[in-house]
Amino acid sequence: MDDFPNGLSSFGMSLAGGGIPGTTGKYIFVNPTTGSNGNDGSTPDAAVKTYAYAVGLARTNKDDVIVLSTYANHEVTEQVTISKNRVHTVSFDVYGRLYGQRAKINYADGNATALPFMIKNIGVGNTFNGVKFLNYNTDAQVVATVGEGGEYAVYRNCEFYNATNLDSDTVAEMVLNGDSTQFFNCTFGSLADAVSGNKVRPAILLTKGTVGTGLVCRDVYFDGCRFWKQAGGTTTAMVKSTTATDVERVMEFHNCHFIANPLGSTPAVAIDCAVSLTVGIIYLTGDTAAVKCTALATATGIFAALTVKAAATHIALQSTN
Repeated sequence: MDDFPNGLSSFGMSLAGGGIPGTTGKYIFVNPTTGSNGNDGSTPDAAVKTYAYAVGLARTNKDDVIVLSTYANHEVTEQVTISKNRVHTVSFDVYGRLYGQRAKINYADGNATALPFMIKNIGVGNTFNGVKFLNYNTDAQVVATVGEGGEYAVYRNCEFYNATNLDSDTVAEMVLNGDSTQFFNCTFGSLADAVSGNKVRPAILLTKGTVGTGLVCRDVYFDGCRFWKQAGGTTTAMVKSTTATDVERVMEFHNCHFIANPLGSTPAVAIDCAVSLTVGIIYLTGDTAAVKCTALATATGIFAALTVKAAATHIALQSTN
């Protein structure tokens, strides 16, 4: 804390309810406009230039905080792998946006890569707050904007968007193989980019082992999240499981909304399991609902709590299972 003798409030940032959190670790400021990767990132005036460089400076198990500026894209040129533990990525965008966050990590087109993700998190206890994750890279090797395979990661007020490969069954905004991952007030997918060719093209793909060998979605929680889709046909879905063991133990969607753009087709289901789940369950609680979807889900292993809204009493909301 020696870098801030007057405290972080001198930047006009709140330490509670959003903004830059207090820490016993160090702060690493990132500014792609004025920063330089020769700096140490310890103050805004000594910001580094790229997020990838900041991740390299962060120390494992020290609760270091990477702080992103909000007025220029933070472009990455290859996959950024976060294998360190307890590293926290936040932004100066302190207003708790559900989407349209001003701190944007962007994978621009033209960056050839043999790696499948823009961001790959495999560390323990890492957190992300107020960040928009964007992929525009059309390279065929890019599977998702974010590959989550860590333990106890938390994403809060983040958006996940992938503008490419809209005619694919195996490309997504996120591949989720994380253990005890938690999402709060996040948005996945797009209402603007139309999925083509009646493909699934999910916002979240659950296929076991995609992020790393043996990694699987386990004890995952979504709260107040939105899943967007402009469907090109009925076979599309917002969440896709491909094997019977893609979910272990539980995955809960609480107060989540699955929304299909009325200008597109009507998905048959919002949550699609190719085969019935055998080692875990997906369950839907609170005000979880689907809009312009024929059903929330229809596979064995997916359960709706009694409080989940159904079409019989709420127009345009379906939750048959």
